[in-house]
Amino acid sequence: MAGRTGPRVLFIGGLGRSGSTLLERILCELPGVCGIGEIVHLWQRGLVDDERCGCGAPFSRCEFWRRVGDVAFGGWPKMDIAAFQALKDSVDRTRFVPLLAGPALGAGLRRRVADHDDVYRRLYEAVQDVSGCDVVVDSSKHVSLASCLRWSEAIDLRVLHVVRDARAVAYSWSKTVARPEAVEGSAEGAYMARWSAGKTALHWDAQNLGFGALARRGVPTLRVRYEDFMRAPAETVREIAVFAGLEPTVPLPFDGDAAVRLSPNHQVAGNPMRFRTGRVELRADEAWRTRLNGTRRRLVTGLTLPLLARYGYFTGGAGRARM
Repeated sequence: MAGRTGPRVLFIGGLGRSGSTLLERILCELPGVCGIGEIVHLWQRGLVDDERCGCGAPFSRCEFWRRVGDVAFGGWPKMDIAAFQALKDSVDRTRFVPLLAGPALGAGLRRRVADHDDVYRRLYEAVQDVSGCDVVVDSSKHVSLASCLRWSEAIDLRVLHVVRDARAVAYSWSKTVARPEAVEGSAEGAYMARWSAGKTALHWDAQNLGFGALARRGVPTLRVRYEDFMRAPAETVREIAVFAGLEPTVPLPFDGDAAVRLSPNHQVAGNPMRFRTGRVELRADEAWRTRLNGTRRRLVTGLTLPLLARYGYFTGGAGRARM
């Protein structure tokens, strides 16, 4: 990975409902950082469905994203979205991760990945140009996307691997959560997806194993547990800032020990909390401990036991590790 140039991208990886949106929002407050949300969903939710940006405006009327499109592609209308989505589907899929995480790619897949990654490079560079920031935070989380981007020598990719107790994640995926950004006809519907405990556990395993494999392949990686972040937010954010290449003395946006002040943002997708601004108290969500029933808890624990143990959930050990 040494010698890479191009836009510096802090890619937040893991499974959704692990606190990544809040973490990205806090990182966005650091000087020199621009968070843009789950860019993996920009193509459908932003360009096709015209859902609301984090600033509150429909994507098509957000001045920030209009300027990004102009710089990256000469304007969004000049981009063949259907063709890119077809290209994306041919490489950015979980089933391709074993190939993408390997030591080499076949000629056909290599060409498709290169074309795919060039679109992301142009997008990230445009975000840097429009925002004036040094670090772009992409909270897409999908290991398949990170596995594609690792092949680009023109992207300085750094992975922030966010882990949360699988049982807490399973409980969160079981809840009904409205999508305030949705518009009539949105492909994703008016509510966030809900998964069964078993499906969540299997996806939790797949995502986390995938990011572990990328780290072993040399992708710079910092693992952070949600629980550690909530216990020591300032310390955690400081460590992430240094990992992202910022100065250790960068000012942090915390208001006391357990609150943060958040500004409007331009995240294109993510948890509904991306629409919150002002003072936000930081409280760990531990509702799963009393609301996740015994059957589902045992199922999730059994399916994720090896990784739960590796990440220190039975020992109380630290889960952060630079790889």
